[in-house]
Amino acid sequence: MERLYDRSSYEKEFTAVVTGCRETKERFAVTLDRTAFFPEGGGQPFDTGTLGNVTVLDVQEIGGEVIHYTDGPLEVGSRVRGVLDWERRFSHMQAHSGEHIITGCIHNRFGYDNVGFHMGKEEITIDFNGVMTEEELDQIEREANRVVFANLPIEVTVPDEETLKHMEYRSKKELTGNIRIATIPGVDVCACCGTHVARTGEVGLIKVLDMIHYKGGVRISLLCGEKALDCVRKRQKQIAELSVLLAAKRDDVVDAVRKLREEKQRLEGEVGRLHQAEAERKAASMPDSDGPVAVFDEMEPVQLRKYCTMLYEQGKGSIVLACSPKQNGGYSYVLGSSQSDMKAFSRKMNSRLEGKGGGSSLMAQGTFLADREKIESVFYQCAEEECDEFDR
Repeated sequence: MERLYDRSSYEKEFTAVVTGCRETKERFAVTLDRTAFFPEGGGQPFDTGTLGNVTVLDVQEIGGEVIHYTDGPLEVGSRVRGVLDWERRFSHMQAHSGEHIITGCIHNRFGYDNVGFHMGKEEITIDFNGVMTEEELDQIEREANRVVFANLPIEVTVPDEETLKHMEYRSKKELTGNIRIATIPGVDVCACCGTHVARTGEVGLIKVLDMIHYKGGVRISLLCGEKALDCVRKRQKQIAELSVLLAAKRDDVVDAVRKLREEKQRLEGEVGRLHQAEAERKAASMPDSDGPVAVFDEMEPVQLRKYCTMLYEQGKGSIVLACSPKQNGGYSYVLGSSQSDMKAFSRKMNSRLEGKGGGSSLMAQGTFLADREKIESVFYQCAEEECDEFDR
């Protein structure tokens, strides 16, 4: 099979003879005598497009043969016209060339190796076997885009064995046979089977999105070309909208959000103190009791736990059930007692009220999918059973 993408990444259309076609799992596996469709490999996704009147859904290399998976059959021996989804292919070319540029910049500066590369639908990720700071990565991003602006040629060659012996090039694994080398003068020399743009200027833009520590090194995520531009435009629009919402200049949005967070924390603290005071007032108004007590009130989970603890510690009930209604139906609950095992008690109630949850011997929490009347009935019934067991 003649692989046209090895000769030129810019082959958008071609004609070929169908050499094989078999049905497999609601798709058809088609082979050709020549193809411009790149099969998934080396971190780069497969091409899509059309072959004659059928759609190419996937392209894989299996046993040295390029298989085109289509949504319909093609007649063996017929000549068909192949058309690539050029927007997808060119995006892959920009991304792959951008990856070589930023990897070359990092390798030249730090000596780190690219040990993992994946061109995903949302972003490109590259793994390196060394670490760097955010400031250093910012400098690398600027340097990589200067390579783009320089519009350097990207040369793809297959050197002879003798020439290859004297070449220094990056490779993730030991290679034999005809080795395809992608070269960006002064930036990167790497063994690569993928498709590339002809000059670095066609990459358009390289935008680093994030960096995390990964397996002793770092994983960098980035975008290239039009996807990078779309990302920058989206973020710019978000900042503009935040600027209006916060009544702050765009350059002051971060400071405005920081002040808003501080004010939120202050208000939450004040609200918490008010809830605590209200809970203390309610608890003080309740009579002491050596029997089970169920209370129903609208409270957040944290407040509900504190209220339940307050009640059983102050002797308002031997077993205290505190419930708060949920928006989607049912109740959040907290069970507390210093006399009975609440973990076992909650299991018993959960089994009778379609409940979920658990906890410790002192306190359990969860949810009941039942109405108030049934919850109260089951609670007092379980408490009575608990009392009978204790007496025995």
